[in-house]
Amino acid sequence: MAKQPHLLVEDGDVNDIALVPGDPGRVDRIAKQCENVEEVAANREYKVVNATYDGVPLTICSTGIGCPSAAIAIEELCNVGVDTVVRVGTIGALQEDIEIGDMIVATGAAKEEGTSKRYESEVYPAVPTYEVLTSLVDAAEENDEDVHVGPIVSDDAFYNESEEFVADWNDAGLLAIEMEAATVFSLARRRGMRAGAICTVDGNLVAGTQKGADSDEELPEKAKNNVERAIAITLDAVTELA
Repeated sequence: MAKQPHLLVEDGDVNDIALVPGDPGRVDRIAKQCENVEEVAANREYKVVNATYDGVPLTICSTGIGCPSAAIAIEELCNVGVDTVVRVGTIGALQEDIEIGDMIVATGAAKEEGTSKRYESEVYPAVPTYEVLTSLVDAAEENDEDVHVGPIVSDDAFYNESEEFVADWNDAGLLAIEMEAATVFSLARRRGMRAGAICTVDGNLVAGTQKGADSDEELPEKAKNNVERAIAITLDAVTELA
Protein backbone atom coordinates (compact mmCIF):
# COMPACT_ATOMS: atom_id res chain seq x y z
CA MET A 1 0.00 0.00 0.00
CA ALA A 2 1.38 3.42 -1.00
CA LYS A 3 1.98 6.20 1.49
CA GLN A 4 -1.35 7.65 2.60
CA PRO A 5 -1.85 11.22 1.34
CA HIS A 6 -3.05 12.82 4.59
CA LEU A 7 -1.52 10.81 7.44
CA LEU A 8 1.72 10.33 5.47
CA VAL A 9 2.13 6.75 6.70
CA GLU A 10 2.50 3.44 4.90
CA ASP A 11 2.50 -0.27 5.71
CA GLY A 12 4.76 -1.03 8.64
CA ASP A 13 4.68 2.51 10.04
CA VAL A 14 1.89 1.99 12.59
CA ASN A 15 0.62 -0.59 15.08
CA ASP A 16 -2.57 -2.66 15.16
CA ILE A 17 -4.29 -0.55 17.84
CA ALA A 18 -4.71 3.22 17.47
CA LEU A 19 -6.01 5.79 19.95
CA VAL A 20 -7.69 8.58 17.99
CA PRO A 21 -8.17 11.87 19.86
CA GLY A 22 -9.39 14.86 17.90
CA ASP A 23 -6.82 17.36 19.20
CA PRO A 24 -3.19 16.95 18.03
CA GLY A 25 -2.16 18.30 21.43
CA ARG A 26 -3.86 15.36 23.10
CA VAL A 27 -1.58 13.01 21.17
CA ASP A 28 1.27 14.37 23.30
CA ARG A 29 -0.78 14.05 26.51
CA ILE A 30 -1.44 10.38 25.77
CA ALA A 31 2.19 9.81 24.81
CA LYS A 32 3.34 11.15 28.19
CA GLN A 33 1.71 8.12 29.83
CA CYS A 34 3.55 5.75 27.47
CA GLU A 35 7.09 4.59 26.78
CA ASN A 36 9.24 4.37 23.63
CA VAL A 37 7.51 7.36 22.06
CA GLU A 38 8.38 8.10 18.44
CA GLU A 39 6.74 10.64 16.14
CA VAL A 40 5.91 9.04 12.79
CA ALA A 41 4.31 11.89 10.84
CA ALA A 42 2.60 15.27 11.20
CA ASN A 43 0.45 16.91 8.53
CA ARG A 44 -2.43 19.37 8.85
CA GLU A 45 -4.65 18.21 11.75
CA TYR A 46 -3.05 14.78 11.79
CA LYS A 47 -0.23 13.88 14.16
CA VAL A 48 0.85 10.23 14.31
CA VAL A 49 2.98 8.82 17.13
CA ASN A 50 4.00 5.27 18.00
CA ALA A 51 4.55 4.19 21.61
CA THR A 52 4.25 1.27 23.99
CA TYR A 53 2.19 0.94 27.14
CA ASP A 54 2.81 -1.94 29.55
CA GLY A 55 4.68 -3.62 26.72
CA VAL A 56 1.84 -3.23 24.21
CA PRO A 57 2.68 -1.37 20.98
CA LEU A 58 0.12 1.23 19.97
CA THR A 59 -0.32 4.22 17.67
CA ILE A 60 -1.80 7.59 18.61
CA CYS A 61 -3.32 9.59 15.76
CA SER A 62 -5.26 12.85 15.95
CA THR A 63 -8.31 13.20 13.72
CA GLY A 64 -9.01 16.93 13.86
CA ILE A 65 -12.48 18.40 14.43
CA GLY A 66 -15.55 16.70 12.99
CA CYS A 67 -16.53 13.60 11.09
CA PRO A 68 -15.07 14.46 7.64
CA SER A 69 -11.50 14.63 8.92
CA ALA A 70 -12.10 11.67 11.26
CA ALA A 71 -13.24 9.57 8.30
CA ILE A 72 -10.01 10.32 6.44
CA ALA A 73 -7.99 9.19 9.46
CA ILE A 74 -9.96 5.95 9.90
CA GLU A 75 -9.77 5.11 6.18
CA GLU A 76 -6.03 5.69 6.00
CA LEU A 77 -5.27 3.91 9.27
CA CYS A 78 -7.21 0.89 8.03
CA ASN A 79 -5.33 1.00 4.73
CA VAL A 80 -2.01 0.54 6.55
CA GLY A 81 -3.12 -2.24 8.87
CA VAL A 82 -4.76 -0.73 11.97
CA ASP A 83 -7.55 -3.04 13.17
CA THR A 84 -8.73 -1.27 16.36
CA VAL A 85 -9.49 2.41 16.97
CA VAL A 86 -10.48 4.00 20.29
CA ARG A 87 -11.64 7.60 20.37
CA VAL A 88 -10.38 9.51 23.43
CA GLY A 89 -12.07 12.89 23.38
CA THR A 90 -14.18 15.53 25.06
CA ILE A 91 -17.95 15.85 25.01
CA GLY A 92 -20.80 18.14 26.10
CA ALA A 93 -23.36 16.73 28.53
CA LEU A 94 -27.06 16.64 27.64
CA GLN A 95 -28.41 15.44 30.99
CA GLU A 96 -28.59 17.58 34.14
CA ASP A 97 -26.94 15.03 36.42
CA ILE A 98 -23.78 14.75 34.30
CA GLU A 99 -21.09 17.11 35.57
CA ILE A 100 -18.06 18.72 33.97
CA GLY A 101 -15.19 16.30 34.38
CA ASP A 102 -17.38 13.18 34.29
CA MET A 103 -16.41 10.46 31.81
CA ILE A 104 -18.72 8.77 29.31
CA VAL A 105 -18.27 5.46 27.49
CA ALA A 106 -20.51 5.47 24.43
CA THR A 107 -22.81 2.56 23.60
CA GLY A 108 -23.87 4.20 20.33
CA ALA A 109 -23.96 7.54 18.54
CA ALA A 110 -26.94 9.20 16.85
CA LYS A 111 -26.07 10.39 13.34
CA GLU A 112 -26.68 14.13 13.43
CA GLU A 113 -23.74 14.49 11.03
CA GLY A 114 -23.41 14.12 7.30
CA THR A 115 -20.30 12.01 6.72
CA SER A 116 -21.59 8.58 7.75
CA LYS A 117 -24.62 9.14 5.52
CA ARG A 118 -22.32 9.24 2.49
CA TYR A 119 -21.37 5.66 3.35
CA GLU A 120 -24.71 4.22 4.40
CA SER A 121 -28.32 4.91 5.37
CA GLU A 122 -28.81 6.83 8.61
CA VAL A 123 -31.01 3.97 9.87
CA TYR A 124 -27.92 1.75 10.16
CA PRO A 125 -26.62 1.84 13.73
CA ALA A 126 -23.44 3.67 14.71
CA VAL A 127 -22.27 1.48 17.59
CA PRO A 128 -18.94 0.50 19.12
CA THR A 129 -17.57 -3.01 19.05
CA TYR A 130 -18.77 -4.89 22.13
CA GLU A 131 -15.24 -6.06 22.99
CA VAL A 132 -13.90 -2.49 23.01
CA LEU A 133 -16.91 -1.16 24.92
CA THR A 134 -16.59 -3.75 27.67
CA SER A 135 -12.81 -3.32 27.88
CA LEU A 136 -13.27 0.41 28.55
CA VAL A 137 -15.95 -0.20 31.19
CA ASP A 138 -13.90 -2.96 32.84
CA ALA A 139 -10.77 -0.77 32.88
CA ALA A 140 -12.74 2.02 34.55
CA GLU A 141 -13.97 -0.36 37.25
CA GLU A 142 -10.46 -1.72 37.80
CA ASN A 143 -9.24 1.87 38.27
CA ASP A 144 -12.11 2.59 40.71
CA GLU A 145 -13.43 5.22 38.30
CA ASP A 146 -17.10 6.02 37.78
CA VAL A 147 -18.16 6.36 34.15
CA HIS A 148 -21.52 6.99 32.54
CA VAL A 149 -22.33 4.33 29.95
CA GLY A 150 -24.94 5.03 27.29
CA PRO A 151 -25.85 6.59 23.92
CA ILE A 152 -24.46 9.89 22.67
CA VAL A 153 -25.00 12.05 19.58
CA SER A 154 -22.50 13.25 16.96
CA ASP A 155 -23.27 16.63 15.39
CA ASP A 156 -21.61 18.77 12.71
CA ALA A 157 -22.68 22.25 13.82
CA PHE A 158 -20.94 23.23 17.06
CA TYR A 159 -22.45 26.73 17.07
CA ASN A 160 -25.93 25.73 15.90
CA GLU A 161 -27.00 23.38 18.70
CA SER A 162 -30.21 25.24 19.45
CA GLU A 163 -32.35 24.93 22.57
CA GLU A 164 -34.85 22.89 20.54
CA PHE A 165 -32.18 20.39 19.49
CA VAL A 166 -30.78 20.16 23.02
CA ALA A 167 -34.26 19.60 24.49
CA ASP A 168 -35.00 16.86 21.98
CA TRP A 169 -31.71 15.07 22.62
CA ASN A 170 -32.27 15.41 26.36
CA ASP A 171 -35.79 13.96 26.09
CA ALA A 172 -34.42 11.05 24.07
CA GLY A 173 -32.06 10.15 26.93
CA LEU A 174 -28.88 10.84 24.97
CA LEU A 175 -26.09 11.42 27.46
CA ALA A 176 -23.92 13.91 25.60
CA ILE A 177 -22.84 15.38 22.27
CA GLU A 178 -19.54 15.39 20.37
CA MET A 179 -18.45 15.56 16.74
CA GLU A 180 -16.73 12.33 15.59
CA ALA A 181 -17.98 9.06 17.11
CA ALA A 182 -20.85 8.28 14.72
CA THR A 183 -18.54 8.20 11.72
CA VAL A 184 -15.73 6.45 13.62
CA PHE A 185 -18.15 3.69 14.68
CA SER A 186 -19.89 3.37 11.31
CA LEU A 187 -16.77 3.40 9.19
CA ALA A 188 -14.91 1.01 11.48
CA ARG A 189 -17.80 -1.44 11.23
CA ARG A 190 -17.82 -1.20 7.44
CA ARG A 191 -14.04 -1.71 7.26
CA GLY A 192 -14.03 -4.66 9.66
CA MET A 193 -12.29 -2.78 12.48
CA ARG A 194 -12.97 -2.74 16.20
CA ALA A 195 -13.97 0.65 17.64
CA GLY A 196 -14.97 2.36 20.87
CA ALA A 197 -15.02 5.76 22.55
CA ILE A 198 -14.48 7.31 25.96
CA CYS A 199 -14.95 11.06 26.38
CA THR A 200 -14.55 13.57 29.21
CA VAL A 201 -17.34 16.09 29.77
CA ASP A 202 -16.19 19.68 29.15
CA GLY A 203 -19.56 21.45 29.45
CA ASN A 204 -23.28 20.88 29.95
CA LEU A 205 -25.61 22.16 27.23
CA VAL A 206 -28.69 21.72 29.40
CA ALA A 207 -27.11 24.00 31.99
CA GLY A 208 -26.04 26.39 29.22
CA THR A 209 -22.29 25.86 29.55
CA GLN A 210 -19.89 25.07 26.72
CA LYS A 211 -16.16 24.56 26.86
CA GLY A 212 -14.29 27.84 26.92
CA ALA A 213 -17.42 29.77 27.94
CA ASP A 214 -16.23 30.80 31.39
CA SER A 215 -12.45 31.26 30.98
CA ASP A 216 -9.63 31.80 28.53
CA GLU A 217 -8.83 28.09 28.67
CA GLU A 218 -10.51 25.64 26.30
CA LEU A 219 -11.17 23.11 29.07
CA PRO A 220 -12.23 23.68 32.71
CA GLU A 221 -9.64 22.51 35.25
CA LYS A 222 -11.65 19.46 36.33
CA ALA A 223 -12.07 18.38 32.71
CA LYS A 224 -8.32 18.78 32.15
CA ASN A 225 -7.57 16.54 35.12
CA ASN A 226 -10.09 13.93 34.10
CA VAL A 227 -8.86 13.82 30.51
CA GLU A 228 -5.70 12.33 32.04
CA ARG A 229 -7.80 9.78 33.90
CA ALA A 230 -9.73 8.87 30.74
CA ILE A 231 -6.41 8.34 28.99
CA ALA A 232 -5.28 6.02 31.79
CA ILE A 233 -8.50 4.02 31.48
CA THR A 234 -8.05 3.72 27.73
CA LEU A 235 -4.45 2.59 27.99
CA ASP A 236 -5.42 -0.11 30.47
CA ALA A 237 -8.19 -1.21 28.12
CA VAL A 238 -5.62 -1.46 25.31
CA THR A 239 -3.66 -4.04 27.27
CA GLU A 240 -6.79 -6.20 27.32
CA LEU A 241 -7.62 -5.59 23.67
CA ALA A 242 -4.12 -6.57 22.62
